[in-house]
Amino acid sequence: MKSLFFLLLVQIAFAQQKFEKDSVLQFQKELNEHYADTAASPLKKEDLKHFVNLEFYPISETYFVQAKFTRTKKEKPFEMKTTTARKPIYVKYGELQFTINNVPCKLNVYQNVEYAKKPGHKDSLFLPFTDLTSGVESYGGGRYIDMEVQKGNTWTIDFNKGYNPYCAYNEKYSCPIPPAENDLKVEVKAGVKKYHD
Repeated sequence: MKSLFFLLLVQIAFAQQKFEKDSVLQFQKELNEHYADTAASPLKKEDLKHFVNLEFYPISETYFVQAKFTRTKKEKPFEMKTTTARKPIYVKYGELQFTINNVPCKLNVYQNVEYAKKPGHKDSLFLPFTDLTSGVESYGGGRYIDMEVQKGNTWTIDFNKGYNPYCAYNEKYSCPIPPAENDLKVEVKAGVKKYHD
């Protein structure tokens, strides 16, 4: 599955050094517009008829985190498991260490090998994760954050911009499954909640 906002959210995809609520509101607005668009929405036709908006957690600066970035070199590309037989090729780009509510966390950030070859996407990164809300308040299959390569070794992650894979809405799609090492032992009450019919 291609990055959900590779065109829609270019203007807010670049790294933010400080929390900006307006940026999250714009993210939510464009996400809702995308799902309401009959030509582009992943929703099933019957769900689209009744769609008003997605359900989000309250926007919170708690989930805009500063992370220590470590570039991991000489990583071998691998086949990331998906919800179907499709196995896109990713490479681990680096590691992000941070805390949420005083709980130490670490996530691997990945790059889609083929997608990165496309014009304008050489710095596009993919951050899939699960957490203690997965399968309870948020989608059981985890959520994604689209990122860009940031300068230096202190990166920001805005979990308020975490979104569900298309598979959360329609089983016909093939979606990457967050690797086991990207399971956070903390509740991430930010971003999109699970979809309710």
